[in-house]
Amino acid sequence: MQPTLPDTIIIDEPELGLHPTAIAKLAGMIKSVSKKGCQVIIATQSTDLISHFQPEDIITVDQIEGESKFNRLNSEKLSLWLDDYTLDDLWKRNIISTGQPNY
Repeated sequence: MQPTLPDTIIIDEPELGLHPTAIAKLAGMIKSVSKKGCQVIIATQSTDLISHFQPEDIITVDQIEGESKFNRLNSEKLSLWLDDYTLDDLWKRNIISTGQPNY
């Protein structure tokens, strides 16, 4: 909503406390800003929020042997599933296995 956008915006869990309709509007704002050359980095655990993006927009993070491992989702690898399910469905069903809590 700034007249002059910064190069990068980082927001931690922007969906907290938002109504589901507001989450959809937030996703639209994020996409709009990113099309104007501003990199937007969002940390979220919201399946509602990620459902508004493409797999390649999502990078999951896992801690493996004390190191952070980053993994960008891939539409080709998920194509069979995405024919019948949404991205948030795959996350909830642990089909997307990265970025899940390690117990």
